[in-house]
Amino acid sequence: MKSRIEVPVAPYATSDRTSFAFISARDRWPVIVTGAIDDLHRAIVASDDEPKRKEGKKIVEGLAKLKYELQHDRQLTPLIDDGKPDISHYNKELKPLGNPKWFSVPWLFAECYLYRRVHTSFSLSDYWKTYDVFSRQKISTFRSSRPAVLEIAAKYKELVLQLELGVQSTKEPQELDEAERILFTEMCEICLWGNATDLSLLTSLSYEDIQKLQGSDARKKAEKNILVNDLPAAYKVLKEAQKTGKKDRRVDIVLDNAGFELFVDLVLAGYLLATGLATQVTLHPKSIPWFVSDVIPADFAALLSALATPQSFYSTPDEHTGQLPESLSEKESSDLSLLFQHWAGFHAEGQLLLRPNIFWTSANSYWHLPQAEPKLYEDLQESELVIFKGDLNYRKLTADAMWEPTTPFTTAIGPMGPASNVRTLALRTCKADTVVGLPAGTDERLKGMEGSGGDNAARKWAWSGKWAVVQFCDGKT
Repeated sequence: MKSRIEVPVAPYATSDRTSFAFISARDRWPVIVTGAIDDLHRAIVASDDEPKRKEGKKIVEGLAKLKYELQHDRQLTPLIDDGKPDISHYNKELKPLGNPKWFSVPWLFAECYLYRRVHTSFSLSDYWKTYDVFSRQKISTFRSSRPAVLEIAAKYKELVLQLELGVQSTKEPQELDEAERILFTEMCEICLWGNATDLSLLTSLSYEDIQKLQGSDARKKAEKNILVNDLPAAYKVLKEAQKTGKKDRRVDIVLDNAGFELFVDLVLAGYLLATGLATQVTLHPKSIPWFVSDVIPADFAALLSALATPQSFYSTPDEHTGQLPESLSEKESSDLSLLFQHWAGFHAEGQLLLRPNIFWTSANSYWHLPQAEPKLYEDLQESELVIFKGDLNYRKLTADAMWEPTTPFTTAIGPMGPASNVRTLALRTCKADTVVGLPAGTDERLKGMEGSGGDNAARKWAWSGKWAVVQFCDGKT
């Protein structure tokens, strides 16, 4: 019999008035459900299939009922069985909580339950089973990132051509290693911030001007907001495995958001493969629409499709204004096509894999991973490095618990920590209360900033995404 996993610290709850959980349950979640209803309504109007339209309207009714229950603090009810094995796990987790209400329930469980219940509305249908109520938003966001996508594509092409021409082989070993270390750092930091507004971080994806890489003011400025930065330790692990000539060197990326963030995740994956820092990269998406913008396999396919026919994708009129965007130049189209060829090539060769697992959309924290999904856990143990992207993955690694902020990261991730035989790297911009591994006094200093918490015990500085942590645990030592 499996022993029950006990986290020694209580989780954040929607009843805590000082937490972002309190605001999420009352303000954010009803807005998200309303957005889902609006999207589905548009799809119903666009359909000329009467049975499908009729069923769609029933789903709208179910989502409206969910929104009402949310706003009026009703009890969370057992999920209706849609034939998937995770339903029984959700209902089993719900039972010991004692018929909780929306405004007094562990935050992580309630948020996962919310998205699983939304999905159940579709999975139980005949005509809407595979409909992603968030897809339209994800595609629109990626299309709006066009300037950043084009700039990165141009720099990525330059880097790939340098690698193919062997430009890096003209450098002294020490100089080359320094250039690779900084490029790895820049790639990871772009993945960390994960949005187009932080494009200034990418100074120059080039082996040519190492001094420029080292002296980038934009990167130094952004690094000031990284409260803990363990990237050097992660790079060292990958570099040492490469130097020792280890044949199979896999890096896993547990994905977060679709769109531009997935795009830069693929830039990192392509870089790792092109430089030989990894021989294979495995991407772990969610298996169902999740937390609005999380990656599902269809998002990966949609992104590759956009890059395969970039002129068509970027020439689509703006859905809000109807304005036709400027056509891509021949060079811009060529740069994006090269990305498609590069990544599609890695995918075809089995070097870039997509591996969804139902565990990623369970209500469990990753403290439960070894017991709840032993095959996935054993698979991650085979990896040189497992990169967990984003805020939700961080919350799940740390059980979304109310740890003291100075608690070591290696302690807070429990069974995924030392002796787990899993190397964990968390890339996380802070958008929730849970944070660990901070130097003494950091939390107090940030709380003391205007609008960041002050005397009321709220950790508001950790809600905005302005601050980040990059934390590493070598579970193989």
